Order: sequence, then C-alpha cells, then structure tokens
Amino acid sequence: MGSLYDNSGEDIYARRDIEKRRKHAMAMKKKRKRQILKRKIMLFTGAAAILVASLGLTAAVRKNNTASGSSLNPKETQQVAIDANADAANDDNIDKKDEKKFVYAQKSSDYKEITDAAVRTPYVALLDVNNNKIIAGREAESRIYPASMTKVMSLIVAVENVKDVTKMYQFTNKLLYPLYNAQASVAGFGTNEIVPVSDLFYGMILPSGADAAAALAEIVAGSEEQFAVLMNKKCEELGLKNTHFVNSTGLYDDEQYTTPSEMAMIMKYAMDNSECAKVLSTFQYTTEKTTQHPDGILLTNTMFSRMYGTEVEGVTITAGKTGYTDEALNCLVSYAVKGDKSYICVTSHAHNKWHCVFDSFEIYGNYLP
Repeated sequence: MGSLYDNSGEDIYARRDIEKRRKHAMAMKKKRKRQILKRKIMLFTGAAAILVASLGLTAAVRKNNTASGSSLNPKETQQVAIDANADAANDDNIDKKDEKKFVYAQKSSDYKEITDAAVRTPYVALLDVNNNKIIAGREAESRIYPASMTKVMSLIVAVENVKDVTKMYQFTNKLLYPLYNAQASVAGFGTNEIVPVSDLFYGMILPSGADAAAALAEIVAGSEEQFAVLMNKKCEELGLKNTHFVNSTGLYDDEQYTTPSEMAMIMKYAMDNSECAKVLSTFQYTTEKTTQHPDGILLTNTMFSRMYGTEVEGVTITAGKTGYTDEALNCLVSYAVKGDKSYICVTSHAHNKWHCVFDSFEIYGNYLP
C-alpha cells in the first residue's frame, strides 16, 4: 500500500483512464436531473391544485348567488378569486413555517472514536446524513483551518444570492494579482477575460480556483469582506457554533476556522441544494470559449483526479472538495452513498495529499453501519 503514496503512485493515478469517472459523473448528472424533474412536477401539481380550488370556489359562490336571485359582477368575481388565492397563499406560508429547519447534528448514542492507526489524519468526522448524527470521529469538535473546503460555503452563498447565472463578469488585474502573489490555486481565468457566473461556480470548486471565488465574492457582495459577512450570516442561520469565515478563497487567516463536525454539516446543507450538489458532483467541465481561451478551459475536480469514487466495496463517493494551505495541511470533505443511505466524511491536517483520501476510504470501509 505504501507505493500508492510515492511519486510513482501519483503517476499511476494520473495515467488512469478517465472514462470510468466520466461515465460515473454522467450517471450522477442524470440522476440529479431526474430528481429535479420530479420536484418540478410536484410544484406544478401543487400550483394546479390551487388554481382548480380557486376556480371551484368562484363557481360555487356564483351558483349560490344565482340560486338566491343575485349574481356577481366581473369585479366581484375577480375579488373572490383573489381572496381564494390569498387564502391558499396563507396556507402555503403556514406550511413553510412548519417545514423542518436545518438541525445541528449531534453525536450519536453509539458514537465511535476513531483510534485505528490505519487512519493517519488527526481530525476526522463522519456524518450519517439520513439520521443527522455524527457517528464516528477523531477530535471531531476541535478547531481546524478549512483551507479550500471553505469554497463549499462560498458556493452556497453564491448560488443562493446570484439570480442570473448567465450574467457576465470581467476579470481585472486588481483582483487577480493578489491571488497570484499569495500563490493561491486558480482556475486560470485571465485579465480582461469575460465569463458567465455559471463558469465561476465550476471554476471555484473543480480546480479550487481562488480567482473564481474572489470574482463571485465581488459579484454577490461587492467585496471579499462583505461576502464574508454573508458567509457568517449563513453560519448563524445554520446554528454553527464554532465556524467563522474571513474570505471566500480559503487562504489562511487565524480567524477563519471550523470543526470537522461543522464542516460536514456545511457539506450536508450544500448537497441539499440541487445546483450546489451538481457542481460538487462534477468530474470535468469546460468553460465557455473566450478570446483568451478559444477552446474554453477544461476544469477537473481535484478530488476525482485522485480517486474513482468506487474504491470501497458497496460505497460510492459522489461529491467532494479538497483543500490545502501550509497551516491547514491537506484536507477533504466527501459525500458518499451506501445503499439508500448517505454519509459525509471530513479528514483534515493530513501531511500527504493522499492520506486524507485513503483515510476516507478506510473510514467509509470500516465505520459505516
């Protein structure tokens, strides 16, 4: 197993046929599309039911008034329909208030402390998504630097606040130069390059592009600082107790921190959003053609470049986000499916980029129910 971590091991992974991962990614996209279609059908059915109810009420009122020797004029008929729709809207608002809100995940009653020496990562959390319980971990409540796992929260805030993903953004040297100077990972967008917001989503997550993250922060909030305000507001909304953000990129700052458990919760929230889930599940994506990149930029998911996602028998890792800074070291948040159950694993502060990956395999293989 040791050879998997040396240079030759990395070359083997780099040379592996990507077709298998491509097919898996396509299958996940089709599954996601079916889920979205199902939701749209449910919404359409609900809207149709409200319309039928309002028309039925109008007809009933008209019939009653006709029987009593009176009739509604057009204005009165319109008011009846308005009142019926208002009642339906009020009922809908009541239903929304009763909807289940995001609940902070607690340790399960049979929580397992990971002491296995085969897991070298010092900070770990394993979340049972369906039961919303932390079922295993190691220093799961300790503070960690999230590095580029930060971009999962950045994606959430961007997706929830950008109304038009076709909106175009032009990169400037003012935005790019500080990122180059900080040696941040980038998607590769150049000065004066004009790209749609949708490309920025993928540019931020797949290659862990700080250029795309900083651009989204500017689009959504006008500045990195104001975008961080929105990130922390979302943390408050989710009830996170030990997470704080200063920037969208994940670049080191002592005041940018989370815990393995809360990072898993952030990932859970992201995967409940269909657009976020689609981006986080994508293996490869090509951006739109521009003057600077006539063929577009081929973006590859840094997690899927290190795994197929099917290494653990009976388990499929379908989404994830890697991270690295000198202070955070290597980290990974991944989303996996076993049967009809879903799980999220966070491994952090690994000294080798392969350790956080293979430790995830070890955890999925030995700590799932």
